Amino acid sequence: MKFFSNNTKYITHYLEGLISTVKDLSLKEINETIQLLVKLKRRRGRLFILGIGGSAANSSHAVNDFRKICKIEAYTPSDNISELTARTNDDGWESVFINWLKVSNLTKKDTVMVFSVGGGDSKKNISVNLIYALRYAKKVGANIIGIVSKDGGFTKKVANITIMISVKSIKTTTAYAESLQAIILHTIVNHPSLT
Repeated sequence: MKFFSNNTKYITHYLEGLISTVKDLSLKEINETIQLLVKLKRRRGRLFILGIGGSAANSSHAVNDFRKICKIEAYTPSDNISELTARTNDDGWESVFINWLKVSNLTKKDTVMVFSVGGGDSKKNISVNLIYALRYAKKVGANIIGIVSKDGGFTKKVANITIMISVKSIKTTTAYAESLQAIILHTIVNHPSLT
């Protein structure tokens, strides 16, 4: 019975932290993201979604929802593992996203969305591939949306809009960030102005 009560205590603590993190989300940032995506849809721009690890899985999920529910042309490099691994092998992991955006002919009419726990940090050599891609997006004039945690990293510095997922503890940062990416995604794609 002690094992069960310890598990219940952990589960309760975890879920209470998640609920608290949901309550910390900025409705203003989510609403601004929706408005930016409404404009993207009206001008028939494309949405390019970048993520690594669990955020890559959320990126793939997001492509499905933006295409199917919102009728927005959307893509992510993680949906084509052959191209992603070939580019990684031939060009290096750091440049895999920027080269993919270049071949996709990213323009100022388009938007880049980033799902990331930390948003990229060049000094710590973390998610440098996101940093290169976002520098390119800025150069082209594409809008950037970030859905990130921790301090937002490079993504927060360059994004037009950043939805921040607050940190409750170091142990739960990644789990909460990746879980809430999906919740934020569903909040956006099911909004009446996009469906």
